[in-house]
Amino acid sequence: MKVSGFTFVKNAIKYGYPVVESISSILPVVDEMIVCLGDSEDDTEGLIKSIGSDKIKFIHSVWDNSLREGGKVLAVETDKAIAATAADSDWLFYIQADEVVHEQYHDTIRNAMQQYLNDKKVEGFLFNYHHFYGSYKYIGDGRKWYSKEIRIIRNDKRIKSYRDAQGFRWEDNRKLNVKLIDVYIYHYGWVRSPILMHRKSANFSTLWDKGSADRTKIEDNEFDYSNIDSVTVFEGTHPQVMKKLVAAENWDSGIDMRKKKFKSTKHKLLYFLWRNFGWRPFEYRNYVRV
Repeated sequence: MKVSGFTFVKNAIKYGYPVVESISSILPVVDEMIVCLGDSEDDTEGLIKSIGSDKIKFIHSVWDNSLREGGKVLAVETDKAIAATAADSDWLFYIQADEVVHEQYHDTIRNAMQQYLNDKKVEGFLFNYHHFYGSYKYIGDGRKWYSKEIRIIRNDKRIKSYRDAQGFRWEDNRKLNVKLIDVYIYHYGWVRSPILMHRKSANFSTLWDKGSADRTKIEDNEFDYSNIDSVTVFEGTHPQVMKKLVAAENWDSGIDMRKKKFKSTKHKLLYFLWRNFGWRPFEYRNYVRV
């Protein structure tokens, strides 16, 4: 069994992406790691090279600024990485530059890929998610967060990144048939110092709106983390690769986790059902579970 990892990244240093930790977290379970490196304004390439692994292979890319609307450029960059993976790999393991896999899940991931290697009904694997917010000690638990997403797919180049690169579909728009495995992706996209978070958030908004790039002047203001519907305390352990970043947290997020800020009674009810019964009615699902 051969496995290729793949990701895309641009300006990881400028916007505080934990890309070294992200890539390092899946290196033990892949045979190669394709990094689609965008036209960065910082030394993102040097940062990734500091990992020192001969599994890492770079392809260089220039982002198309005309593809801002709906985050389409992110899917385009993901597809470039997919195309560069080895033709003889069986599975492709996708990790975004702010996602990390805990080492406790490596065996579970390997075993699942091996178990379903020849079962063509299984076209990918679905992962659970922890979405950290404002601090490494808080998880966003409101309905704005997706609870699951596909992160391993068959090596079939007809599978494409979907919309803003959150998930995947076949090129004819059919959803993938996937198995849920008992593994969590640790998503750290909303944990940075308030200044760095503001900078990253302002930049990211330009990828969804054609006009925002002209309107948005990115200044070093502080991001307001308190404007969140709900968080809960994370009671587990962080991946070993994240220990230095977790220990370096030196900001006050200003979050009062006792205060819930649901925008409607409907959202309050959905939260109640999720937290008390584990039921998430009406949740968006870009996949078919088998």
